[in-house]
Amino acid sequence: MTATFAFAVGIRNTNGAGLVLDCLYPAPVMNPEGPVADAIAELPEGISTLSDTAIAALQSAAPSLIPQVLLKSHRENSSVHELVAIRLTGDNDISSTEEAYLKLHLLSHRLTLPNTLNLNGIFAHLPNLAWTSAGPIEVGELPEALLNARAQGLNLEVFSVDKFPKMVNYVVPTGVRIADASRIRLGAYLGEGTTVMHEGFVNFNAAALGPNMVEGRISQGVTIGAGTDLGGSSSTQGTLSGGGEIVISIGEQCLVGANAGTGIPLGDRCTIEAGLYITAGTPVTVKDEHGDVVRQVKARELAGHSDLLFIRDAQTGQVVCRTNRKAIELNDTLHSHN
Repeated sequence: MTATFAFAVGIRNTNGAGLVLDCLYPAPVMNPEGPVADAIAELPEGISTLSDTAIAALQSAAPSLIPQVLLKSHRENSSVHELVAIRLTGDNDISSTEEAYLKLHLLSHRLTLPNTLNLNGIFAHLPNLAWTSAGPIEVGELPEALLNARAQGLNLEVFSVDKFPKMVNYVVPTGVRIADASRIRLGAYLGEGTTVMHEGFVNFNAAALGPNMVEGRISQGVTIGAGTDLGGSSSTQGTLSGGGEIVISIGEQCLVGANAGTGIPLGDRCTIEAGLYITAGTPVTVKDEHGDVVRQVKARELAGHSDLLFIRDAQTGQVVCRTNRKAIELNDTLHSHN
């Protein structure tokens, strides 16, 4: 039998005209083993509907794979909300909306880290939808839906028009606080003990490994380590828009000050002062413990190094890098979300 890379049973939501709007997978798995893997391997590769025999086999091997509420939906035989299974035997380019949603769920369920999944094709297979108080609606159908709601004396609220929904409508990780759920996309990875304040933003395929305080923006592909604090309106440079190839990561116990940011990877215990944005080409004056100039470099030459303090000299305007001898410490009480 061919081994299973990833598998899930969930609800597929369509618009009645064959367009898959979204999928909810409450209990996805990766690289299953033992009896669970054997039961899953009986199913065909790709997307399939489940027979009563297949449901019984999966429930016998691992009851958690199909929550009871999904079975209820299956029994009601809804033509819009269908119970489906998806089985991937390899991490290939995304070829369907169902597969796109599975990979986003794998990330938000903390089953895999950013930059470890093949997400090629994800934009082509995620429809642009109106996310409303009545669920996702195909954009072309939105005007009629708004009129129908008003005619019934109802208010249909449109939260966004986007390819990605907010994470908490699909996955709510344990041990986190999120002040504004609309700023966390499905496919974000939030580790235990993470707090995301109102202006914090975490894109899909991005991670705060936890515990973290996030008041800035974590772009696609960026990972920040345990104990790191992103100050208000700070940002991390992603690779989606600029064509850059450098994957940005920030190590543990770092501080990126308010309105600051980085376009280079940082090691552990690094600090960037408020208002200072470091890019790969930023000229940096490196100084030793005594304040003497050691050398002049481009910031890219310091990429990935630990114990660095980046500041701007108030008199000369030069960006200066010194050894950071004091790492930040997050408030333990603040990051306990039990």
